Amino acid sequence: MAIYDVSMTIREGMKVYKDKEEKQPQITTSTNGHVTESRIDMDLHTGTHVDSPLHMINDGETMETIAVEDLVGTVKVFDLSDCGDNIDKSDVEPLDINKGDFILFKTKNSYHEGNDFDFDFTYVTGEAAELLAEKGIKGVGVDGLGIERSQPDHPTHRTLFTHRVIIIEGLRLKEISEGSYFMMAAPLKIEGTDASPARILLMDE
Repeated sequence: MAIYDVSMTIREGMKVYKDKEEKQPQITTSTNGHVTESRIDMDLHTGTHVDSPLHMINDGETMETIAVEDLVGTVKVFDLSDCGDNIDKSDVEPLDINKGDFILFKTKNSYHEGNDFDFDFTYVTGEAAELLAEKGIKGVGVDGLGIERSQPDHPTHRTLFTHRVIIIEGLRLKEISEGSYFMMAAPLKIEGTDASPARILLMDE
């Protein structure tokens, strides 16, 4: 069975959303004899992470409300590398997406190398999010550091959260072919927050 780690590596100088310095992780290490201890200071939306509704909805639910059972199971990977600027309703309509599915979108984002942020990353439009919500999906993961690109009022996030759709951002899907996989997504067990970094593995079914 092949196991694919589709998570970003957390390190200083990594690619962060819009190259914002405040999103860069800071790791400090101290030593005392043979004992080494490190401390990390990072934005919870840095790298591969799971969002909770609080991220875009005032008084929204927080990370501990997302059941781990919903983050472990079969996922469908769709290769939309040719869709360009965004994933719109017309891109989603022909896909085999059913109620209860957890889907991952592979786009040109996965091929953007280096530590610089791609300001022209592929995002999911509000209209596409509405269709996904209507289909009753369980969750959606994207290979961009954001599922939308600064749309006014953040319709993509808000539509999905309103319909209790889980959002994963920052996946690395370059080596993943379209198809069905078993996913194990493990966000840190943090209480009361709007996001959590996650280690995400895909396995051939």
